[in-house]
Amino acid sequence: MTSTLGVMGGGQLGMFFCRAARRRGYRVVVLDPDPSCPASTAADEHLVADFSDEVALTRLSESCEAVTVEFENVPRAALERLAETTIVRPAGSCVATASDRRVEKNFLRSIDAPVVDFRILESVEDLSSIPAEGVVVKTATLGYDGKGQVRVDGTMSVSDAWESLGRRPCVVEDIVSLDREFSVVSARSVSGDVTHFETSRNVHRHGVLDSCAIGLDEPFAPEARTLVEKIAMELDYVGVLAVEFFVSQGRLLVNEIAPRPHNSGHWTIDGASVSQFDQQVVTVAGDDPLPVGPVDGGVAMVNLLGDLWVTVEPRWNVLDGEDGVHLHLYGKAEARSGRKMGHLTVVRESPEVALAVACEMRERLIR
Repeated sequence: MTSTLGVMGGGQLGMFFCRAARRRGYRVVVLDPDPSCPASTAADEHLVADFSDEVALTRLSESCEAVTVEFENVPRAALERLAETTIVRPAGSCVATASDRRVEKNFLRSIDAPVVDFRILESVEDLSSIPAEGVVVKTATLGYDGKGQVRVDGTMSVSDAWESLGRRPCVVEDIVSLDREFSVVSARSVSGDVTHFETSRNVHRHGVLDSCAIGLDEPFAPEARTLVEKIAMELDYVGVLAVEFFVSQGRLLVNEIAPRPHNSGHWTIDGASVSQFDQQVVTVAGDDPLPVGPVDGGVAMVNLLGDLWVTVEPRWNVLDGEDGVHLHLYGKAEARSGRKMGHLTVVRESPEVALAVACEMRERLIR
């Protein structure tokens, strides 16, 4: 009988997980409240229910040998409920650490991982210990792609920024100058074996990942991979783990961790010997990570946001016949500004050429 895997969350990450799992012979059950979520077209079964729905959780645990997540805001209680009767990878404790910036930052500090200086803002009394400017106020939970963040750089006070965020618990980070940003996507097995993909040089616009280039020299890559392995070991992590890094004034800093595949790892679908979703499938199923070969030449990825659809459907036909250009659309029903609707991956002889072609192709879609 074919084994069945489950995934909490039906966005594009869940969709790619389903496709990778089914290619490897698994059935997949998705739990997501949106009946038209991207993963609904790729799963064998879609449980349309809230993540805390007891009937759905029972169905998921009874039908699946192991369950994973496609985003970090799955309630910890739901994952712990699933863990009573089936395997959950990564564990609910790992997901909970990544889902709350207060917990995440304090965890990283506790293991001596280098991070941007930060303070916790939970009450009016906390305001007195926070600099008047040169900081960014971030909600502790539910912030992603630049949402739930306000920069305080002289145009408003920290108090006003906190007020605009609903006075929710926040982390206040110092604003640092950035030399560059990059990420490491890795996979860790039950036995502790870790495999890393090549680093991805990332560019964000308005808090949303805009582009990635793979194959560029990254002097901090060995140190970053060591940090990823330390983070995974301390969390007793199993599955795919992504860690975002800053390089600021020649110093490596950990920005965020993601307990799942990552947007900056989408290039692996077309540009690596195995994808991050293949690694997610095998490690969640209890196997060792697959070997990852070196990138041949260069790879680049650009996100396709809903802004491209402002006036008319992009001209997809301009991509026809372009060697090494791979289009992925997520099947989301509504295009909104800032919403990730798809991505383009380009494989070329160097990362610089790949990135230039990827950006050019994206521009041609709307000319």
